Amino acid sequence: MKKVYFLQTCDTCRRILREVNLEGFEKQEIKQNPITVNQLEELYSYTKSYEGLFNKRAKLYREMDLKNQNLEEKDYKQYILDEYTFLKRPVFVVEDEIFVGNSKKTVEQLKEKLL
Repeated sequence: MKKVYFLQTCDTCRRILREVNLEGFEKQEIKQNPITVNQLEELYSYTKSYEGLFNKRAKLYREMDLKNQNLEEKDYKQYILDEYTFLKRPVFVVEDEIFVGNSKKTVEQLKEKLL
């Protein structure tokens, strides 16, 4: 399986999508086509952490003052399901591996996997 979850309005996502060979990938734009419970649970099966899938750099994270709340895994899951901006992006699923976020290291690992 090859799938990418991304946000079309995110410059960083667009840049990474241009850098990577997307041939054979199923693409899901998360604002137009929000992530489902089953999809999120599938991503969780790779990471074993909803917090690992959660975008703590989202503007809404600061606005809601979530940094100062004691969030648990179930809270992270619900926030991601409620608001697309809370999914750390892009998320690439390539066969049996997941690549979450836009750090240089993550993008390099993804590129190596796709060679």
